[in-house]
Amino acid sequence: MSAMRDVHLCHPRDGPRVTHYDSLMCGRYTIRTSLQKIIEAMSPVLAKLDPILFESRYNVAPSQDVPAMRAAESGRELVMLHWGLVPRWADDPAIGNRMINARAETADTKPAFRDAFKRRRCLLVADGFYEWKAELDGKQPYFIHMRDDAPFAIAGLWEKWKHDDQSLESCTLLTTSPNEIVKPIHDRMPAILAKADYDAWLDPKTDPDTIKILLKPFAAEAMDARPVDRSVNNPKAKGPFDQRKDVQPETFWRI
Repeated sequence: MSAMRDVHLCHPRDGPRVTHYDSLMCGRYTIRTSLQKIIEAMSPVLAKLDPILFESRYNVAPSQDVPAMRAAESGRELVMLHWGLVPRWADDPAIGNRMINARAETADTKPAFRDAFKRRRCLLVADGFYEWKAELDGKQPYFIHMRDDAPFAIAGLWEKWKHDDQSLESCTLLTTSPNEIVKPIHDRMPAILAKADYDAWLDPKTDPDTIKILLKPFAAEAMDARPVDRSVNNPKAKGPFDQRKDVQPETFWRI
């Protein structure tokens, strides 16, 4: 019998498959923070990853490998997971292309996510994300981040898929209703967790009712948003993406 081999559909430094994810709930984000600073921010966490994987990424897109924190025997571990959850029962890993987001309100009831929601929760590491606002001249991307530009953790689910001699560890991120910063731009936002809630989210023994309470809009006063160049609409674009100076001031929202 041949050895099990891992499937890596897209390396983080490679461009994603050419699919336009800008119309989805949360289809693009950033990881500009170094590995060392992520470890400090998410501590305690064990990370046996190559720092080169954490070269600034201004346009993280589905089908790429992304850093995620999950529970391990020794505590928390930081690993790379394929963004686009592939359920255990899937025949073809391409189904993951449609599983990049899960709604916080219903993930525990959906066949693709409910088992992972109970047993395999994770936290996706990011330091900003993009949402698109419909304008008269097309969709305008906005970059949304913490005011202090610190990294944060998005609630996610992970799964391990095996088929014949192939295996793949993949993930999806959870979305919730928007806070006052995001609401004028989009009707959903990533479910960002406070650091005090990391352990409860990652622990499979945590009561399901407690888990769902954690999936609420993050405090708007800690966040900011700014319009950026539309070149980010191209999932192959590397960035960084300049702020749009021609967008009228009233399109900024601050709490």
